[in-house]
Amino acid sequence: MEYFLNATFYKLIKMIHLLFISYNSAWLLMIAIALISFVVQWRFKSKFKQYSEMPLLSGLSGKDVAERMLHDNGIYDVEVISVEGQLTDHYNPADKTVNLSPDVYHSRSVAAAAVAAHECGHAVQHAKAYSWLTLRSTLVPVVNVASTLTQWTLMIGVMLLFFTHNPFVLAIGVVALALVTLFSFVTLPVEFDASSRALAWLNNNYNVMQTREEHEQAKDALWWAAMTYVVAALSALATLVYYASLLFNRRD
Repeated sequence: MEYFLNATFYKLIKMIHLLFISYNSAWLLMIAIALISFVVQWRFKSKFKQYSEMPLLSGLSGKDVAERMLHDNGIYDVEVISVEGQLTDHYNPADKTVNLSPDVYHSRSVAAAAVAAHECGHAVQHAKAYSWLTLRSTLVPVVNVASTLTQWTLMIGVMLLFFTHNPFVLAIGVVALALVTLFSFVTLPVEFDASSRALAWLNNNYNVMQTREEHEQAKDALWWAAMTYVVAALSALATLVYYASLLFNRRD
C-alpha cells in the first residue's frame, strides 16, 4: 500500500512537471491573469448593476422566476430562500435549496431573473443527475482537504526548499494545488450548462421575459458571470504553474 501511494504521488509530480516553464515566465503569466481577472470582475459587476436597473416587463421577482422554472421542470422538492450578502446566489444540493441574495430574491429586474434562472439550472442538473455536477460534488470533500493543505504546505514548502533544499513539502503543496485547479476546470461545464438551461427556459417563456431585448440582456449578464469562472480557473492554473516552476527550477 505504501509503495502504491508513493508511486501515485511521484506520477502526479511527473505530470505536473509538464507544466514547467521558467520562473520569470510563470511570474509574468500570473500578473497577466490577475489583470484580466480584474477587468472581467469589473465588467461583470458593471453589467449586473446595469441590468439590475432594467425592470422586467412581466413584473416577476427573482423568487417568482425561480419557482416557475423549478415547477416547469417538475421539481417541487427544492425551496427558494433568501440569503444575506451580495452576489451570494447559489444552489445547495445537500439541502435542495436555491439561495438568492436579497438583490435577486426581491428584485423585479432582468438581472434578477437571469441569476435566479441560472441557479435553478443547477437544481435541474441535480434532478437529472448531470454528470459534470455529479463529478464536481464528488470532488468537493477532496478539494476541501486540498485547499486546507495548500494554505500551509506552499508557504512552508517554499521556505524549506530555499533553506534546506528539501522539495518534499512543496511537492505535496503542488499536488494539492493541482487538485484545486482541476476542480476549477470541472466547474466550468457545470456553470456554462446551467446558463444554457436558464436561457433556453427564459426564451421559451414569454410570460417571464416578454421581449428579445430582455433575453439578450439576460444572455449578456450570464456570459460575463461565466467569464468570472473562466478567469478563476486560469488564475488557479497560473498559480499552479508558478509553484511548479519554482519547485522544478530549484530541483533542476
